[in-house]
Amino acid sequence: MDSIYFWIIFNAFVIVLLILDLFVFHRKEHEVKIKEALLTSLFWIVLALGFNVLIYFWKGEQSAMEFLTGYLIEKSLSVDNLFVFILIFNYFKVPLRYQHNLLFWGVFGALVLRAIFILLGVALIAKFHFLIYILGAFLVYTGVKMAFSKDNEVDPEHNPLVKWASKHLRITKTAVGGKFFTKIDGKWFATPLFLVLIMIESTDVVFAADSIPAILAISKDPFIVYTSNVFALLGLRALYFALAGIMQLFHYLHYGLSLILAFIGVKLLLSDIYHIDMSYALMAVGAILAISVAASLLFPKKESELPEPPIKQ
Repeated sequence: MDSIYFWIIFNAFVIVLLILDLFVFHRKEHEVKIKEALLTSLFWIVLALGFNVLIYFWKGEQSAMEFLTGYLIEKSLSVDNLFVFILIFNYFKVPLRYQHNLLFWGVFGALVLRAIFILLGVALIAKFHFLIYILGAFLVYTGVKMAFSKDNEVDPEHNPLVKWASKHLRITKTAVGGKFFTKIDGKWFATPLFLVLIMIESTDVVFAADSIPAILAISKDPFIVYTSNVFALLGLRALYFALAGIMQLFHYLHYGLSLILAFIGVKLLLSDIYHIDMSYALMAVGAILAISVAASLLFPKKESELPEPPIKQ
């Protein structure tokens, strides 16, 4: 494992960026416009690619390709998962001006959870080699299941954490600004936005079940796996607001992602028999993504089949 100082410096850098984002650039709640979202998304992408260059000169070409491949996979899976965020926000009727703050804390919680999952996963694979076969089989199964699954569905009423919170916490009937908690007559109450946050955090755990095994199949270096995950997550909020109105256009991306997961799973299953060079894996991932996006644009869905756009209250 890399020196603990690299982890401390990197996480300190991420925390500074998050603080600037929340308390400086988005100090006042407002609806994030497409121009702002595109510029912010571009900033995060350039920052990730710049870090990739640093990895190249620091750890070498192999590590740099592992980082880029992991970043592309996580970023692509994030686009597919953004559909779920739209469904959650529409279900709870969350206005756009509150969605950035919700996504911020959702991403912050995801960073903590994924750091734990990644370190645990790397440690287990290093100790029990046979786990790579289980991981590979799981990715192939997930890819096949994703290809044949219907559109993402969200049912907050049956989410166990939401059900528990609704039963054991005092919750206001309406939102109180952008607050998660509020004090009424000397008593603390949770707001409906807190339930939305719970929903986002719990669904991210489900998302991690797909993305983390996929990136662990690309690299066994915990620092590479973690940083590629972090950079993809940091740009998730900007990507959401940049693509929220047009995400339904990428309907074939779902199938491309299923093929990528299956491909990475097969690569892992064959790792002890035949080694697929990382450069070929990177080209395969890039080609599958490009083809699925191109197919989505060339063969669009009928207007009647498109999901509801985000609420703009």
